[in-house]
Amino acid sequence: MDEKTLFTQFWTDESKTTSKVLGRIPEGSDYRPDPKSRTAQEIAWQIVCEEKMIIEALETGKAEWAPPPMPATMKEVVAGYEKQAATLPDRWKALPAEKWNGTLEFFGQQRPASPMAWSFLFDIVHHRGQITTYLRPMGSTVPQIYGPSADEPM
Repeated sequence: MDEKTLFTQFWTDESKTTSKVLGRIPEGSDYRPDPKSRTAQEIAWQIVCEEKMIIEALETGKAEWAPPPMPATMKEVVAGYEKQAATLPDRWKALPAEKWNGTLEFFGQQRPASPMAWSFLFDIVHHRGQITTYLRPMGSTVPQIYGPSADEPM
């Protein structure tokens, strides 16, 4: 298996888990563990926007951070995530090897493309982890991620 195929498999699996976590964010929650922290909805929207940015950066050769305004409801954020997530595995698979193995412009600097993709995947998993720590204080439950959780033991 080549690296891009491995990445696409990891991306697809992590996306399914991210969808489960985002779906647990209660509608209308403005919980944040600290005044400097973002809400779960704000973090969820960042995940949506980062996923869009990295695939477009590899396709075009340039990262552009211009997120649209965050939707008003979690229902809209989740719907946007799921719609986008449904298209990404095919976009990753269709990405030519020269783009995957090439470079992209990231805020004025040339960076190797595939390591940037992996970095974004890890950053998205990190932000998903932030959200999981918010779920119980918001009155929700934590889904299984890499194994059972206290809320889903099996």
